[in-house]
Amino acid sequence: MTDAVIRPALPNDAQALADLGRQTFIDTFVRGFAIPYPARDLATFLDASFDPATITRKMAEPGAAWWVAERDGALLAFANAGPNTLPHPDAGAADMELRRLYVASAAQGLGLGTRLLSLSLDWMQAQGAGPLWIGVWSGNLKAQKLYAAHGFEKVGEYQYPVGAWLDDEFILRRG
Repeated sequence: MTDAVIRPALPNDAQALADLGRQTFIDTFVRGFAIPYPARDLATFLDASFDPATITRKMAEPGAAWWVAERDGALLAFANAGPNTLPHPDAGAADMELRRLYVASAAQGLGLGTRLLSLSLDWMQAQGAGPLWIGVWSGNLKAQKLYAAHGFEKVGEYQYPVGAWLDDEFILRRG
């Protein structure tokens, strides 16, 4: 088995990104954190967020970037960054956001999340003139610790819709 390779995502990765995103969300938030999403809300969210056509459209957004970590042709992790979309009064048009950083359960502990985070941060710093932003679920202490180690601080809160269910999220900023 070869080491994982990190590369820019390609349009033909959309199905694999959708599958990985869907499974990682379920593994992390439903199984891992046991968030009791109503089945209908979870299905609505997963279908809207992790549809290959949606992923393809988001990959083509101006100013957005996607990277994947793969090994032997299988996607293990991905990151997505682009212009900030977080609802914070200090956010500016030139600010960049790490929108998603997902690592498959089977790939946890391989350092892929840290590698993708570093790549994303370098890219965002080069693209934007303002602070960098991340939204993170309030109960995900492991992710919060990782982001704090990279200079992010909590500057706000908001609610992230999963169907009609609202997750309590923290807004983190660096710079």
